Amino acid sequence: MTKRSGRRSGGRAARRAERTGGGIEQLRYITRDIPSVGLLTEEGLALIEENADTILEEIGIDFRDDAEALELFKDAGADIDGERVRFPRGLARHLVSTAPSTFTQLARNPERSVEMGGRNTVFAPVYGPPFIYDIEKGRRYAQLEDFQNIVKLAYMTPAMHHSGGTVCEPVDVPVNKRHLDMVYAHMRFSDKPFMGSVTHPERAADSVELAKILFGADVVDSQAVMVSLINANSPMTFDATMLGALKVYARSNQGLLITPFILAGAMAPVSVAGTMAQTLAEAMAGIALGQLCRPGSPVIFGSFLSSMSMQSGAPTFGTPEATLAIFGLAALARRLGVPFRSGGALTASKLPDAQAAYESANTLLPTVLAGTNFVLHGAGWLEGGLASGYEKFVMDADQLGMMQVLANGYDLSANGQALDAIREVGPGSHYLGCAHTQANFESAFYRSPVADNSSFEQWQSDGSKDTMQRAHDLYKSLLASYEAPPIDPGVDEALREFIAKKKASMPDAFA
Repeated sequence: MTKRSGRRSGGRAARRAERTGGGIEQLRYITRDIPSVGLLTEEGLALIEENADTILEEIGIDFRDDAEALELFKDAGADIDGERVRFPRGLARHLVSTAPSTFTQLARNPERSVEMGGRNTVFAPVYGPPFIYDIEKGRRYAQLEDFQNIVKLAYMTPAMHHSGGTVCEPVDVPVNKRHLDMVYAHMRFSDKPFMGSVTHPERAADSVELAKILFGADVVDSQAVMVSLINANSPMTFDATMLGALKVYARSNQGLLITPFILAGAMAPVSVAGTMAQTLAEAMAGIALGQLCRPGSPVIFGSFLSSMSMQSGAPTFGTPEATLAIFGLAALARRLGVPFRSGGALTASKLPDAQAAYESANTLLPTVLAGTNFVLHGAGWLEGGLASGYEKFVMDADQLGMMQVLANGYDLSANGQALDAIREVGPGSHYLGCAHTQANFESAFYRSPVADNSSFEQWQSDGSKDTMQRAHDLYKSLLASYEAPPIDPGVDEALREFIAKKKASMPDAFA
């Protein structure tokens, strides 16, 4: 698509970018200048939608241990049978219709705010692993220091537009208190947008209260300052923990990331079409509840989908079936009229090795091409989500930078066409010294901070390091140069005071 000069990485937009500690340029969230790729025909999309409506009408969705949710659905016209909710055909889609097609998530640094939906793509880090990994210390349980380190790396990554949520699970902090330290880490060590806690409704409420201190109560009530992950307990079930957090965030006008968590073959059919229909049905049911709590509250239709090894039962990533599902579900989300989340840099590998690289690339590229709006697990995912990897994080971050350039599309300006350069050089010469090359060489091509493109002799003299070792050195260097973004001292003191009082109000619990 036609573009103005200077939109490439390192050009005018990059020079305008804000900087983090260490002088690292930050990139604005992506507004894609390439079309979204769709593989399903109109007839195919309509068929999946019809099947999702059939699931909602004939089979229904269980909403467990939440009488209030059942009453809300009953009042809206759904059929209630115990904890089973069945939706007359078209009801769920009607309830979803009040959700906004796009919304802005504010960051404490306004330059870092992101727009969810439309032609936009926002990259966020890995979410949820209990373990941490690097090639120096190996695999181990994550600590609060690791959590803070991943937040810092996300802050310093130019193409990471979001700070994420549970970037790893800090097991050295009591379960009932760690959410306070995690949310505070995002608020203090980064100024990018972040996610709230969902492991208990009260922890969701604490996240909202901390956000009110940081942004102001009026701002939180009127605009999204958090998005938070609400997983369906597939197949076709929402549990009380997720429902409680959902209601807290929806009523506080904060973003809901409604995501069926599906291992196809165990939690959904082995067929792509069947899994997409179930995913759409579950997502619509969860979004509908959020809209019943507060019509117009922001939402993202999420899909976490993995196939499984039918021999071992283990999850698999980077497979063609998952790729097909990403393309199909992204198109279905656009037809539903809400932002879409899926994909990331997913792998089953235990190390940041070749398997990790190709499985992650095979997930990340279709994620971007499909037009995904919010990409959780954009960097750092290892071992099927059981570990966050330091080296893997910076390797993935390099790929995110490449995706940012790819999504910018073609430069068809006069500078991009480069006819003056072609005229100047003519047949049989070279472009190294021409005026166009001299004017553009700094920003002409993406420069990887991880890959080695030197000669064999130069590589050997530099220590013969492989990608993992170079990534290890880079993450260490980044953390050594980290500088925290400024924060109002009074606000920081108020956040710390709230956390201290909350922790003092309850004994430690590790289960």
